[in-house]
Amino acid sequence: MSDNNEDIKELTPEQQAEEERLNEISELSKRGYQLLKENLIEDAIVCFNRILEMDDNNNYALVGLGDAARKKNRHRDAIKYYQLCLASHPGNNYALFGLADCYKALHQYSNAIDIWERYLEHDSSNVTVLTRVADAYRKVRDFRRSKEIYLKVLEMEENNPYALIGLGHLHYDFREYEDALQYWEKMLEVKQENVDIRVLTSLGNCHRKLKTYEKGLIYFGKALEQEPNNFYALFGMADCYRGLDHHEESLEYWQRILQKDPRNKVILTRAGDSFRHLGDFDKAEEYYRRALNIEFDAYAILGLALINKARGNFQDAIDSLHGLLKNDPKNHRLYTEIADCHLELGEKEKAIEILTSFQRLGIRNAYVSNMLDTLRLGR
Repeated sequence: MSDNNEDIKELTPEQQAEEERLNEISELSKRGYQLLKENLIEDAIVCFNRILEMDDNNNYALVGLGDAARKKNRHRDAIKYYQLCLASHPGNNYALFGLADCYKALHQYSNAIDIWERYLEHDSSNVTVLTRVADAYRKVRDFRRSKEIYLKVLEMEENNPYALIGLGHLHYDFREYEDALQYWEKMLEVKQENVDIRVLTSLGNCHRKLKTYEKGLIYFGKALEQEPNNFYALFGMADCYRGLDHHEESLEYWQRILQKDPRNKVILTRAGDSFRHLGDFDKAEEYYRRALNIEFDAYAILGLALINKARGNFQDAIDSLHGLLKNDPKNHRLYTEIADCHLELGEKEKAIEILTSFQRLGIRNAYVSNMLDTLRLGR
């Protein structure tokens, strides 16, 4: 009768040492990734480096070090680790995913697309990766490919929020605002009460671009219910009221932004415009000059010129407007404002001359043409 232990082969010292080495690597790997989850990055790095001392080409350790560097926003260092891993393990999905994410973070979208496409060769139905690829194609303005992938995601998951939001942004970027509205409104239906504030401000911005300002106010108002100081919602409210020529209401929201950001020169000029439309030229001038004290701003100069025009200082207005023409020679409004000032001074020929100089640029503008025709016919 044979002994039951006869079939059990004892490990050689070398085999036992190798088994112990592999077990230690496995434990260090598990520990390292757990530390990464707990955001104890430096401790995780120690674990992964210990693995590399035992196995200098270990894919888990290389990916782990890449992930650790990525968590610290050291994307170029992370790229080196992922590339080292992929040199020996070209199909490692974790390295491919991390590498693509690094390229995305560095705004190297073409490189990110190449890596994500490689990832999809191994896992073509990964919705997370598909939406990221579509996002990257959107960033490089490949409308057709981006839309194609977003729609593929929606075939797989009918109400995938990332695809719906992405399609909204895609159409918005290409100025197809009505199509963008459809996707963001769908997002609103899906999320209902828990809708992201960015969806609300995006819907508001579509209506702002479409000049349906009343509808824009509704969405920006809902956004402000969530975050009373949200810049984009405050800006949207102010700009919609501006579009409706409700300058007093517009000014209220410009002022709310300035309470948080008093040196925002764009908002200072917008507030100046509101005061000017309301006939408070002294206050308007104060805001324009505050903007100019930060740095040169063409809109502030224009605002001051229009104040001079309104006050009857026509030559001062003309001088300021001619100064703006040097940097913006195709702006038709500058020509018509200069012409208007010359007419106020009784200088009809100079008004015709400045309007004619605009037409010599080869740009067609109905307002300039109509003004010129009226003058030539004898105003």
